[in-house]
Amino acid sequence: MPQSEDHRLVDLEARLEREDPRFTRAMRSGRPVRPREYRRTGAWWGLALGVAVLGCGIALSQGLLIAGGLVLGGMAAQLADPDPARMTHRGFGRR
Repeated sequence: MPQSEDHRLVDLEARLEREDPRFTRAMRSGRPVRPREYRRTGAWWGLALGVAVLGCGIALSQGLLIAGGLVLGGMAAQLADPDPARMTHRGFGRR
């Protein structure tokens, strides 16, 4: 490879190491994991908690629990849905 392409690969590797060290460690060991953009486990747990709190609030007729469940559900849904601006910024949305 020409020197310029080697330099670009080194820059790409360094940026990836800064952004997602778990992913790069897993790739080095030969056991790849999902990149950070595709890990949504915390969002799913938050959504489940929000639905549970919402259900308890409805069953107990407690407005504060209903509001809390709706807020938790909304926050988790925001985390589960990738930010289009961020995805485009990294080059995923362009062709």
